[in-house]
Amino acid sequence: MGTRDDAVNLRAIAVLLCSAWILAAGLPTAAALWLSLPPSATKCVSEEIHAGVVALADYAVVHDDDPQSMPTISAKVTAPNGDTLHHKENVTMGQFAFTTNEPGTYLACFWLDGANKGIGTSVSINWKIGIAAKDWESVAKKEKIEGLELELRKLEEAVEVIHENLLYLRSREAGMRDVSERTNGRVALFSIMSLFLCIVASVLQLRHLKGYFHKKKLI
Repeated sequence: MGTRDDAVNLRAIAVLLCSAWILAAGLPTAAALWLSLPPSATKCVSEEIHAGVVALADYAVVHDDDPQSMPTISAKVTAPNGDTLHHKENVTMGQFAFTTNEPGTYLACFWLDGANKGIGTSVSINWKIGIAAKDWESVAKKEKIEGLELELRKLEEAVEVIHENLLYLRSREAGMRDVSERTNGRVALFSIMSLFLCIVASVLQLRHLKGYFHKKKLI
């Protein structure tokens, strides 16, 4: 009897862990990127993030040549409203972290500094969002949880993130529907005005032609 109960418990644990893994894998929470920076251009990466989400990123110059001649770069991160969240110059590596105050596209741009304009280089970026940006080791130590309990906590966080994403998508859908309805109303009004103007122009044209023919005594 005990063996059967243990098997059932193990099966339940496996299902929970698989569910947690699937939910976590389905969330766009982390992105590892590799940017090639040309000698005189700016490269940017963007993330669509809704409000109240923690974002964390590390970036570093990847240079295969002599480490002593490693080029330096500048990095700038901007919010959807144009505010600067992070700005560094003459660096070979760095990190930025912020909590979003508004939904929208957050932009991270990189370019070579003036002294390195004649050469190109690459930048490695590890951008984490939401659950991926959370320090789960610190959470486990602080709350004294581990193993299955920790995985369940991650599953709970994943469910909350999915719920927030659904609410965000619903609000965006409602906003887009309002814009569509207003656009349709304006198109309908424009069509009615165009038809009215065509009728008025036709009437005026007929009156003009009728007066012209009377004047020429053609009718």
